[in-house]
Amino acid sequence: MRSAELNRSRAGAVVATTATWFISLAIGLAHGQAAAETSGAVINLGGRGWSPAEGQPTPDRPANQFGFDVRAGLASDYMYRGTTLSDHQPAVGVAMEATFAQFYTGVSVASVKLPTQPSAEVTFTGGVRPTIADIDFDLRVAYFLYPREIASSDIDYWEVAFRADKRIAESIRIAGGFAYSPNVSNTGAWSWYAAAGLGYDLPSGLLPYDIGVSFTGGAGYSWFGNQSQELGGFPLPAYLNWQFGVTFTRKMFNLDLRYYDTNLSKENCFVLTGDLNAAPGGSINPITNPEGLMSRWCNATFVAKVWFALN
Repeated sequence: MRSAELNRSRAGAVVATTATWFISLAIGLAHGQAAAETSGAVINLGGRGWSPAEGQPTPDRPANQFGFDVRAGLASDYMYRGTTLSDHQPAVGVAMEATFAQFYTGVSVASVKLPTQPSAEVTFTGGVRPTIADIDFDLRVAYFLYPREIASSDIDYWEVAFRADKRIAESIRIAGGFAYSPNVSNTGAWSWYAAAGLGYDLPSGLLPYDIGVSFTGGAGYSWFGNQSQELGGFPLPAYLNWQFGVTFTRKMFNLDLRYYDTNLSKENCFVLTGDLNAAPGGSINPITNPEGLMSRWCNATFVAKVWFALN
């Protein structure tokens, strides 16, 4: 027990040190670079981590020019496609992204509280963002790494995602996308995710100088293949999730207030998440949930998130 606690303490120290380095670097860059103006918060289509694709648009740059983006922040909960990755507790995240022309690569670190007890979630991304006929496309590959999990646990996996964004009026934007993983959370099951969303940017003439306000919302649907025989051989429960909220922006600082929910029952929420704090008393399914365990990890949730972003 003492050894396990020591390992977790050391892992926590590593994450804290990494976060401090990211933030220190960002503060140093702030003296030489101003935050770029943005045209509104990006529509959330179920992305993971703290990358610019799910928080703030990457500013336009001349062709063949390198760019570097840094962000860090705090959220009252870390939500992913309607389910919590932090046991409904606060989470911190930091990220860096390098771009060259249409290409980009990045890494982000976020605190999580998951059944396998990893010290953090580390996300590596790479892709291309071309613009064709006034539509902004994003094709990316992401690898999700969960270091220092408990013995015999491994939920690392990769995913490929595609999205398209288009402005249909001065203040109105639409977006849609798909994501696929051949082995989600290393369960043996493939996963597909489809999502669409809408955004409205409040006209700047109605706002104080240097303040931006964007209302965004979206919905997504997840469906899965069968897990490995060691995990029961049955498919994970398909479900619908939705979210909507408002993002306030002033220079490099951002505040997002958002509501999340799903149509998952508490019993299916346990099947999907494996919540170690799930409570008995639910409907029994002899194949997927023979003990009738119920989880609150997929319940309706309100999240406040603050972060700074430097370009």
